[in-house]
Amino acid sequence: MKIYDYPSKAAEKRLAAIVNRGLGYRKKDLSAVEKIIEDVRKNGDLSLVEYVNRFDSPGLKVHSLRVSATEIDAAKKQVGRPFMRALNRAFVQIEAFHKEQSLRSWFRTQRPGTFLGQLVNPVDCAGVYVPGGQGGQTPLVSSLLMGAIPAKIAGVNRVVVVTPPTRNGSVNPHILVAARKAGVDEIYKIGSAWAIAALAYGTDTIPKADVIVGPGNIYVTLAKKILSGTVGIDIIAGPSEILVVADDTGVPEYIAADLLSQAEHDALASAVLVTPSSKTAAAVAQAVEKQLETLSRREIAEKSLAAFGAIMVVPDLDIALEFANRIAPEHLELQVNNPFEYVGRIRNAGAVFMGHYTPEPVGDYIAGPNHVLPTAGTSRFASALSVDNFVKKTSLVYYSKEAFKREAADIMVLAETEGLGAHAQAVRIRLPD
Repeated sequence: MKIYDYPSKAAEKRLAAIVNRGLGYRKKDLSAVEKIIEDVRKNGDLSLVEYVNRFDSPGLKVHSLRVSATEIDAAKKQVGRPFMRALNRAFVQIEAFHKEQSLRSWFRTQRPGTFLGQLVNPVDCAGVYVPGGQGGQTPLVSSLLMGAIPAKIAGVNRVVVVTPPTRNGSVNPHILVAARKAGVDEIYKIGSAWAIAALAYGTDTIPKADVIVGPGNIYVTLAKKILSGTVGIDIIAGPSEILVVADDTGVPEYIAADLLSQAEHDALASAVLVTPSSKTAAAVAQAVEKQLETLSRREIAEKSLAAFGAIMVVPDLDIALEFANRIAPEHLELQVNNPFEYVGRIRNAGAVFMGHYTPEPVGDYIAGPNHVLPTAGTSRFASALSVDNFVKKTSLVYYSKEAFKREAADIMVLAETEGLGAHAQAVRIRLPD
């Protein structure tokens, strides 16, 4: 990893490359996804089976798209006790965190003759996308838990999981066991853009969802982007990213491992260290090189670091925190002495990991907060996936005759100021001559 002095022209140039990498896609990818969406909208199950047979499982039939109770029952016998222990811990802690986010309807009658309030209701159906994970060999259990658990806490009646099948038409047993634990109602063997389209429009087999959440490849992301507005979505996720703020108490080997934990995701991922310590900067650069030697996804990580990695040496921690707020990273680690002293100064971050023993993977799997986070600087205005994504709020308004008369003149003034005569007349017609 190259070390930069910040601020400097070289640092700004590198920073611009990192910040502007965004959601990269080719026009032909967008065109292909648009074609898939239209195909599913028009042809429903017929197109779904065609795509599944072509890309995932050649022999799968339409009646086998839904995972059966028998398949789910059999799955539990195929997973080990260590997995069940880890799953149970993750479930309990993720559920406990998200229960704190529950919203309630409220009503107020402070102004005489009025009744105002807000109804909070869950959506009827939520779709959770779970990526296939190398043909089902690396089941993304955490993605399922992070999508399904807050949906259930919100009170969603029908939580549906879609995930690509393996070549033989099955779904990894770890996914099925996790789905049952999380209270998922239905699981379907479909993936990619056709799964998103099926949830957005509904087919004879796949229910129409009100909200779709969960990460995926560029086809999934583009489908969500295109269908946003037709259906609710969580976020348009870009490449993964981590920013570590460290002082001279940071352990170089820990910091290097955390940077690589994101760099291995994708060649477009970003991993940045910001530190006022030149000694820490040099030691981390060396540790990264050493750990790369034995990394199973070394090629991906090297491409990521070469294009979008950096070590920034800043004058002090104040500048480091300003830098972090400017970047608004998905994952922000504070590997500093007494991180609680600084956390109140963080305005823009998807999630903040505090201290030397809170690496980002703790949040990915088991701590409790959601790991579906805003990327590419969008934490300036966006938040992590939460219970809020699965509810909608309806305003309630009631005026008595007396309350109406008391405020009618002001309503008409504002309506006429905006040039909306019919609005004003709807008030005037109710007043006595």
